[in-house]
Amino acid sequence: MKLALLIGTAAVAGTLLATYGPGGGTFAGFGARSAPPHYLGYIEGESTLVAPPVAGRLVARSVERGGRVGKGERLYAIDTTQAEAEVARALATLAEFQARHANLLTGRRNEEQEVIRAQRREIEAHLGLAEADLKRQSDLLSRNFASRQSYDQAVAQVAELRARAASLTAKERAGDLAAREAEIAAAAALIEQNQASLARARNRLADLTPVAPEDALVENTFFNVGEWVPAGSPVVSLLPDHRVKLRFFLPETEMAKVRPGVRVRFTCDSCPPDLGATITYSASRAEYTPPVIYSQGARARLVFMIEARPDPGQLPLQPGVPISVEALAADTKP
Repeated sequence: MKLALLIGTAAVAGTLLATYGPGGGTFAGFGARSAPPHYLGYIEGESTLVAPPVAGRLVARSVERGGRVGKGERLYAIDTTQAEAEVARALATLAEFQARHANLLTGRRNEEQEVIRAQRREIEAHLGLAEADLKRQSDLLSRNFASRQSYDQAVAQVAELRARAASLTAKERAGDLAAREAEIAAAAALIEQNQASLARARNRLADLTPVAPEDALVENTFFNVGEWVPAGSPVVSLLPDHRVKLRFFLPETEMAKVRPGVRVRFTCDSCPPDLGATITYSASRAEYTPPVIYSQGARARLVFMIEARPDPGQLPLQPGVPISVEALAADTKP
């Protein structure tokens, strides 16, 4: 009799469990769902990989794995011999073209102008003598004491000296002027071209001796001093404090509440209380899907990956730490 009673009681309990399930309405009064559900996830870091654009030998590395660097601190140095020579060559070329441009703007030197002035004064002195001789030849010709040939020679001499004096005067005036506008513009363009070359050379030199873009943890180092670093290969991996995010998974029934800007609360082991984050991304496809058909039972197994950014000002979170995210409220606002 007792055995039959026990079997009947077990059958009733099994029926109730099958009908309502764990956490069903019948058990709500007993506290089965007194605490809101939580969804599991983890902290993920977004690393910054610092790599040289050209190949070279690593000659210095001032950071070690697990250490910290401040913004602007030197991380490492690739052999800069060729890059420094390129900067020096670009500086010298730029100085040359700047000097040429300045020379076109100032005209001839005073010493060169003095030579032209002395030549002009010499011609003017000869011209005065030739004009006096022409006057005498004119008087003699009028009294028939000189030939016409002598008079013509005196006239030609005066005309030649006047032309030479005018030429030197024009040459002196041109020497005081700058070069033509087209020549000046061409020289200015060459200066801009060499300034760009110098900026490129300096940028390449800076790429060989990079600095930390922000305060960060040295997550990893990939080369030791003396090793050859291929172009584009990371030497140091940095993890800034604010470049971490939450990655957790929600069931399909909660996806209607998810959108960018929605705030969530989360906890983790040995973390301070009242941690919050803001959703920034939700996956458009389920992480796990049933192999054949979407049945009523299979829908409960669909989960979607969600990413959220922790609130600023909180303590740094260690990547890889498991987290627990509280369920989203139905009236959650972004």
